[in-house]
Amino acid sequence: MTTVTRFAPSPTGYIHVGNLRTALMNYLIARKTGGTFILRIDDTDQERSKQEYVDALKADLEWLGIAWDREERQSLRLDRYAEAADQLRAEGKLYECFESPTELDLKRKKQLNMHKPPVYDRAALALSEEQKAALRAEGREGYWRFLLDQERIEWTDGIIGPISIDAASVSDPVLIKAGGQVLYTFASSVDDTDMGVTHIVRGADHVTNTATQIQIIRAIGGTPPAFAHHSLLTGPGGEELSKRLGALSIRDLRANGIAPEALLSMMARLGSSQPVELRMTIDEIAEGFDLSQFGAAPTKFDADDLIPLTRARNQQLPFAAVAAQIADLGIPADQAEAFWAVASKNIDKLSDLGHWADLCLNGAEPVIDAEDADFIAAAMALLPAPPFTPATWGEWTAAVKEATGRKGKGLFMPLRKALTGQAHGPEMAELMPLLHKIRARG
Repeated sequence: MTTVTRFAPSPTGYIHVGNLRTALMNYLIARKTGGTFILRIDDTDQERSKQEYVDALKADLEWLGIAWDREERQSLRLDRYAEAADQLRAEGKLYECFESPTELDLKRKKQLNMHKPPVYDRAALALSEEQKAALRAEGREGYWRFLLDQERIEWTDGIIGPISIDAASVSDPVLIKAGGQVLYTFASSVDDTDMGVTHIVRGADHVTNTATQIQIIRAIGGTPPAFAHHSLLTGPGGEELSKRLGALSIRDLRANGIAPEALLSMMARLGSSQPVELRMTIDEIAEGFDLSQFGAAPTKFDADDLIPLTRARNQQLPFAAVAAQIADLGIPADQAEAFWAVASKNIDKLSDLGHWADLCLNGAEPVIDAEDADFIAAAMALLPAPPFTPATWGEWTAAVKEATGRKGKGLFMPLRKALTGQAHGPEMAELMPLLHKIRARG
């Protein structure tokens, strides 16, 4: 049997790290088994769904290198949902309700006060056709609930393990809203059945949905796929992550210079017993992916942890991958490769190359401690004019040492700070040939 997985985002906003985790896990399962990965746009909510978000999520997935084998859109399948709904109605599995949100809220509060679970009481099942007509005459619109079989719903979750949920403890889910909008629980069940989805990985907040969807899928003649529910992400201090997700969208992380390989490497391991290690290709990531290594406990995510992974990735990039960017910074073609060899060891993000290009082309504002002012003046008088060679640093510092008597850190650190404006950085012998201007010369 061919493995079929899917990523089914609702285009109501930009995808974030939580979405990516779901997308990547489903993608890697398909990739590892030679199966099919479906991108399904769950856009039945026409008011909130926007084409700009569809375009943005595709751009994000393409930037990450997550390729889908086929694309589906729920908004093009409304006739199919209507057909499935008619089937369920004919079989007595879908029933019309008329309670308002206020009335439902009062029922829930009453049940809680009586120390009972706040489960829908199925009062609508007792309505006669005449009573329904009278309610419609009052201006009420009916909505439709799925009639759960009140038995235990059991499955072996790919991450959590054996799960058993008593359907009697769950409200009959609303599948179609007043006004006719088909809800996620129903549309997804029909799609997963029709599209032959065999494996679904999603967040642990969907466990109850899964229980009801298993019954819905069976009711429409399908076979439930294998489900796995990954842990939910929290902030680094264990705080709820959802409030910060706006700042953790894939597009924002990308704009901030985070590398796609860093994101993928982290999300393929975060929450598992395997260490997070940089992988440079999606094939390497797929090879090491093992769903059974993941746990159910909430998983801490810190965006700052993406920076060392991005740094490591950038250091592994070949010159050809950045040649155009370096040319755009104005680095002469005959120095571009040497510039990359030096700068790549001293950046976190590729955007940091601008700092080193500016230093090389325009010089740095010198940092000279008061007690070193005379020393630097004497040293600069001994520095030859550019262009420099790889030997310049050694020859110059030897001459300065002889002239001033300084040595060790007292010699090298003030000179570095005067030339580069900073206390740390590349090997000066390697950097000197790239320096076109020295501001400390005055």
